Amino acid sequence: MKTDLSGKVALVNGASRGIGEAIAHGLADCGAKVVCTSRKIEGVQAVADAIVANGGEALAHTCNAGDLGQIEALMHTVKDECGRLDILINNAAANPYYGPATDLPPDAFDKTVAVNLKGPYYFMSHAVPLMMESGGGAIVNVASIAALMSMPGQAVYSMTKAGLISITRAFAREYGQGGVRVNAILPGVVETKFAEALTAVYLVSDEAAYTTGTTLVMDGGATLG
Repeated sequence: MKTDLSGKVALVNGASRGIGEAIAHGLADCGAKVVCTSRKIEGVQAVADAIVANGGEALAHTCNAGDLGQIEALMHTVKDECGRLDILINNAAANPYYGPATDLPPDAFDKTVAVNLKGPYYFMSHAVPLMMESGGGAIVNVASIAALMSMPGQAVYSMTKAGLISITRAFAREYGQGGVRVNAILPGVVETKFAEALTAVYLVSDEAAYTTGTTLVMDGGATLG
């Protein structure tokens, strides 16, 4: 039986390509109205247009996931345009530096933390009260297996993804009684967008009503060694 998300409003950041794009289509295919966001309007508008062409509902907005002012403005826009928020997918990520940990420039450190950790935290901080107005909601944070096994040349990226798992558990515990569920998926190096989209749709659906604070590793066994 196909998951039914009719009447739900979903926000997917980092939706212009890859996993975010696949999740946006997956949610729309199940009946959700999807707000697609990215730093640049061109890519995310194309995704929203494709969803609409396929018979779904979608809106496109720009938002730098590392800019707290833009996050706050976007969440006000979502409330004004849609009246509610039921689903949040934190997918936007940055990895501007690859190299020795000791050589990491401070600006690259700041950008990685801003987009990968501070952004999801404040997206959730604004989303949770809006979700609770409608009785609850579901959040999926897209982390990475880098959270479990630090990748060479990606010390800070790995750190932020580990932190994302931590705040997933913290929000799940703190806001569960308000009807908000929070989970994370950990994709591997080789992306399987279709599988990850299906997993995200499952985690925000009623079928996963008893699942919160968990992390699902999707890496083809890479973390087994």
